[in-house]
Amino acid sequence: MIPFSPPDITKEEIDEVVDALRSGWITTGPKTKQFEKNLAAFCNTSTVCCLNSATAALELALILMGIGPGDEVITGTYTYTASCSPIIHVGATPVLIDTSPDSFFLDYEAIGRAITKKTKAIIPIDIGGVMCNYDRLYEIVEAKKALYTSNSSVQAAFDRVIILADSAHAIGATYKGKNAGEVADFTAFSFHAVKNLTTAEGGALTWKDRLGLDNAALYHELQLLSLHGQSKDALAKTKLGAWEYDIVGPYYKCNMTDIMAALGLVQLKRYPKILKRRRQIIEMYNEGLKNLPVTSLIHYSDTYTSSGHLYLMRISGYKEHQRNEFIKKMAEAGIATNVHYKPLPMHTAYKNLGFSIGDFPNTYKQFENEVTLPLHTCLSDQEIYYILQNIRKILTR
Repeated sequence: MIPFSPPDITKEEIDEVVDALRSGWITTGPKTKQFEKNLAAFCNTSTVCCLNSATAALELALILMGIGPGDEVITGTYTYTASCSPIIHVGATPVLIDTSPDSFFLDYEAIGRAITKKTKAIIPIDIGGVMCNYDRLYEIVEAKKALYTSNSSVQAAFDRVIILADSAHAIGATYKGKNAGEVADFTAFSFHAVKNLTTAEGGALTWKDRLGLDNAALYHELQLLSLHGQSKDALAKTKLGAWEYDIVGPYYKCNMTDIMAALGLVQLKRYPKILKRRRQIIEMYNEGLKNLPVTSLIHYSDTYTSSGHLYLMRISGYKEHQRNEFIKKMAEAGIATNVHYKPLPMHTAYKNLGFSIGDFPNTYKQFENEVTLPLHTCLSDQEIYYILQNIRKILTR
């Protein structure tokens, strides 16, 4: 069996987790704070706040921005629910956008048309590890500035629609020489078990320095939001005589723990080699799929470099049932594959909100013949050749 995406965990990660367990700090503590500093240095940003998921990072970012009932937030249909559910959680209205034809990315022209006086943010999706066309996104929001009215201090610092990247797939990716995290206004990362860099569960929020934004104040607000509105975290309360705290708001519980951060510290140290191996695997797939009736997401170009998170392959001419049969045949050969993604309007929750896949034809076309191949650093070259051999066998029968 070749699994789809197992975590790449070495003895070094295990030792770091054991060190956390023995230290007495297993919740948010010194390892979490160090991981935040290391991530900020890696992303070339000033501040990072670690949380328990990218979903929490997106939701808390919307709260920081003062987005809520009566506001609209634009995002895509070709994504996982975590890109959109935080919009609903804060009481705002999600505005879903189709992909461009033959693309996994948002239709930028459609974004421009969708912006109204109620639009406060856009959540673009960096899919598969490839970052969006952020130049185009900034052109769009700047062109629509006249429609924008701010209703919070964070919004006032931008005076335009804010770009909050769902970069769950893309830590380590670059766009025009800049790292994921320093391109969008705010960026949310995921460290879930299947991600390139894992803390088992986990996520982080970072943002670009901007005049009118106080990084320390934003970080402090995120600490309050992620820990019940408690004015001191557990680490601060250990200082002599510092037991007393206040609850400044009835907030949430979504902090990262030191056990999670211990994993992340080692994963981040190993990450350059992880990225290099992922690129090697992608190049092997690209070479091995030549002359077959397939197309795939382009991971590397003069404009961007991917984190190599997902190998998204489309089988030319296939319909949904044929794609499903292909997946079944690969499974019979002991190869686990996946589909990224079943579009949001095809799920019950979004149907109940009034969305219909019939309104998003480009999204459906991307979905109906897409297969995601195993892409992880536990794969051997021999296993990659076996995967390619079986793809060729199935598609050329």
